[in-house]
Amino acid sequence: MLEQFFRLREHGTTVRTELTAGLTTFLTMAYIVVVQPAVLSGTMFGRPTGMDFGAVMTATCLAAALASAIMGLYARYPIAQAPGMGENFFFVLTAIPAAAAAGAAVPWATALGAVFVSGVLFLVLSLVGAREAVMNALSPSMRHAIAAGIGLFIAFIGLQNAGLIVKDPGTAVRLNPDLGSPDPIVFFVGLLVAAGLHARRVRGSILWGILAGGLLAILLKLTLPHVEALAGSRLVADSALMTRFEIADRLVAPPPSLEPTFLAMDVRGALTLAMAPYVAIFLFMVFFDTVGTLVGVAQQAGLMREGRLPRARQAFVSDATGTVAGACLGTSTVTSYIESATGIEQGGRTGLTAVTVAVLFLMALFFSPVIEMLGGYAPITAPALVLVGAMMLGNVARIEWGDFTELLPSFLVVVGIPLTFSIADGLALGFISYPLVKVLGGRGREVRAASWIVAALLVLYFLLARSGAGG
Repeated sequence: MLEQFFRLREHGTTVRTELTAGLTTFLTMAYIVVVQPAVLSGTMFGRPTGMDFGAVMTATCLAAALASAIMGLYARYPIAQAPGMGENFFFVLTAIPAAAAAGAAVPWATALGAVFVSGVLFLVLSLVGAREAVMNALSPSMRHAIAAGIGLFIAFIGLQNAGLIVKDPGTAVRLNPDLGSPDPIVFFVGLLVAAGLHARRVRGSILWGILAGGLLAILLKLTLPHVEALAGSRLVADSALMTRFEIADRLVAPPPSLEPTFLAMDVRGALTLAMAPYVAIFLFMVFFDTVGTLVGVAQQAGLMREGRLPRARQAFVSDATGTVAGACLGTSTVTSYIESATGIEQGGRTGLTAVTVAVLFLMALFFSPVIEMLGGYAPITAPALVLVGAMMLGNVARIEWGDFTELLPSFLVVVGIPLTFSIADGLALGFISYPLVKVLGGRGREVRAASWIVAALLVLYFLLARSGAGG
């Protein structure tokens, strides 16, 4: 039955490969189960928003499971979904304060209402084919640039999560001078195991790297505090492994109640002039985040056909439905995850990969201690992000470097995504410059109407995000 529905042989895959790919994708994005409630509840910032931590965690798992299942069963793509990073920070740091300033009785509920309204608009745009038109308007060079830019972005996040790249007030970032601490060690062991197995074409190589890093983290956690020579040293005292990595004392725990956030969104409060800019920004962010992720991941998986993504509308509807359902459950914008590329590199090619992720998110409700242990300590999953990023960067070889009207917009996308730390902002730099460079280069006829419309909308997005909305 699985073979007939997902056409596994046609895509050169098996049930075992798809399950492994789904597990790999899930492990690389499981951090959201821990991070999302920490962000939305305000505990990450020391500023409580009023949202219940446990309810947000349950809402996150349910929304991710529902959206991923729809993507797998309806669109039949190996792309997982969950509440998006970036959108959740905008939700807490900008939308909630704006709702409070507008006089909302429960600011977080009004912000949820804004997410709900943006999701409905998102669904309408998906049904009428607007996002499909945007994707089809992209030149081959721009599609390859998106994949390469996302690859750099993924790798950059992975290197930061590993503790290898750290912040610097003078140069923004620099190499961690303490490479002998447990965090980089855990990362390098996981990376080398995964890379070595991948070079030997061993299925599940990235997953084995994650498990190797997890095992080493457990051993270090158990042994380092008891090594007398290291007692009180910087290695033990300052390591994130010592302070953030907690070995689960139990495997199973009951899911937290959803009641505090279920259907709590204030739609009426969101449908006001004061909240209109925030609805628009939520819409723009998820619109272009998803377009970028779908193009990048599909390009990497070889799922594009003659420059087009088959069943694009179904993929977009899956994403939009997830956002609407997520707002009803009590979490911020749901979007396609760039971490899906890790599962694709493990051979995932069909919707069975996404369905596997959906099942694992439901299981995470009951295995939250274990998920928090693996997903909550970033150096364990960082090798997966770095390896996938390196492989996706190979798309730069397919950009038309000899054509400057293609080169410059593509370059802005490749460097813009990681340097702005935003897929949407990186795409905006390329999408706005593309028609302008073509016209100035005397080749305006090559620009489709959709490209001009997208450029105009993105200029509006920047004006809104950088002025009244403060995003």
